[in-house]
Amino acid sequence: MATKVNLVVDQGSTFQTSVTFNDENGNTINFSTYSGAAQMRKHFTSSNSVSFSVNMTSNGVIALGLTANQTANLTSGRYVYDLEVTDSSNLISRLIEGIVTVTPNVTR
Repeated sequence: MATKVNLVVDQGSTFQTSVTFNDENGNTINFSTYSGAAQMRKHFTSSNSVSFSVNMTSNGVIALGLTANQTANLTSGRYVYDLEVTDSSNLISRLIEGIVTVTPNVTR
């Protein structure tokens, strides 16, 4: 089951966040052999999406990012997103899901 993490993205700004994952014993998970993909959409059935950059580390940290150019092109409002990881045996797991709130910018 995916962890719920809601995000706030400032329109027109670079966005970066990270989440640390531990196993059932409290040890960080080594993601160095995994690949990850994360997208946000206006709603689950939307055909248009925006892809996050995904950085995975050996110390359990997964970082998500959007460029200032990407966020400038977003309409303010509410979106949905998730993060899926694929291990070396091609097993896909959804680790995070939630709501993204894009706040409008004034300075352009």
